[in-house]
Amino acid sequence: MQRQLKHDADLPERASVAVIGGGVVGVAAALYLAKSGIPAVLFEKGRIAGEQSSRNWGWIRKQGRDVAELPLMIEAEQLWREIAEEVDEDIDYRQGGVTYLAQTEAELGLREAWLAKVKGFGIDSRMLSSAEASAMLGLNTHQPHIKGALYTPSDSYAEPRRAVQAMARLAQRHGAQIFEGVAVRGLHREAGRVCGVVTERGLVRCDSVILAGGIWSRTLLENEGLSLPQLAIRASAMRTSAVSHVSTSTFGATGASIRPRADGGVTLARAGAARFDLVPAAFQHFSAFLPLVQARWQIMKLRVGRSFFGPLGRHRWTMDQASPFEEVRVMDPSPDARLLEDVMRAAKKLYPHLAEARMVESWGGMIDVMPDEIPVIGPVSGVPGLMLATGMSGHGFGLGPGVGKMVAEMATGARPQNDSAAFSKTRFDRKARSAASQAAL
Repeated sequence: MQRQLKHDADLPERASVAVIGGGVVGVAAALYLAKSGIPAVLFEKGRIAGEQSSRNWGWIRKQGRDVAELPLMIEAEQLWREIAEEVDEDIDYRQGGVTYLAQTEAELGLREAWLAKVKGFGIDSRMLSSAEASAMLGLNTHQPHIKGALYTPSDSYAEPRRAVQAMARLAQRHGAQIFEGVAVRGLHREAGRVCGVVTERGLVRCDSVILAGGIWSRTLLENEGLSLPQLAIRASAMRTSAVSHVSTSTFGATGASIRPRADGGVTLARAGAARFDLVPAAFQHFSAFLPLVQARWQIMKLRVGRSFFGPLGRHRWTMDQASPFEEVRVMDPSPDARLLEDVMRAAKKLYPHLAEARMVESWGGMIDVMPDEIPVIGPVSGVPGLMLATGMSGHGFGLGPGVGKMVAEMATGARPQNDSAAFSKTRFDRKARSAASQAAL
């Protein structure tokens, strides 16, 4: 049985740092603040890891990362190893490797190009021949549809439904205060500086605030008069019945990707396949996201529906009014059943050991996406006291401890171990100013 968080009854009057959001990034920030002896309080509107942090694939990978993310990911992977040893339950952390299959010469070229770009980082990624890749899949003969693979044996994975909850309990043991079911309605400012959060249960003063709200970050910022080109996409995944595993590795391929599970089944999904529910912000930031939509048009669905007017739409409220965060405590979107049926068919063609597998459970999740698919980490220009850690773009589980540690250091004035320049919000502020100037001509 999974252990439960302890809960404090009364909110503190103040804390050194207030963290908004109980996903993997917010929990990691609270953990590393507490480990540094800095009192931190975390507010989660619903339950810890109730949304995408428990609904992702569980991959912890260096392989395939954007070069800008790679140093942070190398640190995060080391932190995951430490966390797995320190938490109070087995989170199914396994260093089983990651394998990206190449089914066409074009895909093989992409794998080789990435490997060439990261040679200076000292990671153990290498190319596999067609025969080696086929053998990893449990196939004794050469498969013409497998051209080769990219393999990183040191990459790992864990079970998200256990890992973030266990990390939260670890943070509590180090002194962090964590409040579930307490929504933050907005920021409290004095003389232009953020110095507190207004929760549904009252004001909590602090020296700085870390906003790690996932898909809800943009909504809160818009109500504060701040802009962030972040949108939400709906992804789907499933777990299968027990199968006969032929490898400890995860596998990624165009049709289906799998992660071995401790229960004997696999987590199964398709990379990049998502539903883009249009909201007013989608039109505001359309030009920024157009390259991403164009690159994924074959596997990304665009929909206009009730979500346009839903909690992620355009809302304004005052601090004495209920917020969208109280309206929806846990975002629980329906999975795309038709997509998952197709993923299962593709998986059975690729992975012979899934021949008898059946779907046991399926779920949907909402991913916070930036136009360049790289997170935003750090201060907000002109708003002293506020730090962002959002827009994980589907990379949040693996990067989470590294991002949490980085933003915790930044919130307290310490210098992060890794360069944070690539993650600054200013990259979008500059583009927005340039677009505004062009429009005015």
